[in-house]
Amino acid sequence: MVRCGCAWFRKYGNFIDNLRIFAKGGSGGMGYPRLGGEGGRGGDVWVVAHKNMTLKQLKSKYPQKRFVAGGGANSRVSALKGPKGKDYEIPVPVGISVTDENGKVIGELNKEEDRILVAKGGLGGKLHTNFLPLKGQKRIIHLDLKVIADVGLVGFPNAGKSSLLSRVSHAKPVIADYAFTTLKPELGKIVYNDFKQISVADLPGLIEGAHMNKGMGHKFLKHLERTRQLLFVVDISGFQLSSVTPYRTAFETIILLTKELELYKEELQTKPALLAINKMDLPDAQVKLDELMEQLQNPAGFLHLFEKNMLPEKAVEFQHVIPISAVTGEGVEELKSCIRKSLDEQDSKDREAHHRKQLLNLQISSA
Repeated sequence: MVRCGCAWFRKYGNFIDNLRIFAKGGSGGMGYPRLGGEGGRGGDVWVVAHKNMTLKQLKSKYPQKRFVAGGGANSRVSALKGPKGKDYEIPVPVGISVTDENGKVIGELNKEEDRILVAKGGLGGKLHTNFLPLKGQKRIIHLDLKVIADVGLVGFPNAGKSSLLSRVSHAKPVIADYAFTTLKPELGKIVYNDFKQISVADLPGLIEGAHMNKGMGHKFLKHLERTRQLLFVVDISGFQLSSVTPYRTAFETIILLTKELELYKEELQTKPALLAINKMDLPDAQVKLDELMEQLQNPAGFLHLFEKNMLPEKAVEFQHVIPISAVTGEGVEELKSCIRKSLDEQDSKDREAHHRKQLLNLQISSA
């Protein structure tokens, strides 16, 4: 541990992360039997990644969610070979996974201008079709956002995630002193002095039992899968959802959040993680922070306080632990620096892994 100096769509408020659309390739053109002319092939439908596109914009611009390519031209005396129909390009965000109606992955769009063919145009009429054209391919496809943000905020309701998001970015989430103020993902961007931008998602508050779909449950946890890193936000004074639920200390909160991630999907625990200890402006916060740091540095000495079923198999190793106050701004600049440092380190590791993979593929192909 290092201390650092979206027909059918899934929608939360105005945020869409999944869209179901209809795509149809254009029909082929008629052949010309007497002169052996061939009709033009129907146009194809492509999904193309655009940097500034969102699924919300796509649905707003094309509310029918139907995309049909142009038909091929008929063969005629002046043009025995009919021209191909016009292709249709569907603009989508970068980071989209495209699947068919059965859930089979057709492809992924990981960078700008990546494209995937989703519906082929029909053949034009020719000799072996008795000069009759074929219809274009019809397909229902799903567009799923794979990554919604660089960093996802993890915490129980009212831990101060919305306040923190408003501090580090230009987002304007609803902020109030009661649980579940965030009922849909709120997205913001940290903009650094050199214009580097890092996206941050404040997600619906997690509660004990979320892995069993309590609270926002699976919706929340699914979004966490779509972030590159996790930022745990914990109230230094602890948390109690209601008068009939048990009070949890900050340390217990961290253990329980880790357990919920593990029970939903163990892979979430492999994501790089940071810890922001919030509300350091409260009375006795420093005393509680000293106690928490001792517990984090020697967790084994305190695990006897928990029931066995509350303990995760593996503890999250935080790359950085930063005390902050989202209200006063204390520690926020340090947190922003740590977030960037952590993501830069991850980018470097990803590039190295990609380079090693390319070398391995080269060695295999030349063997």
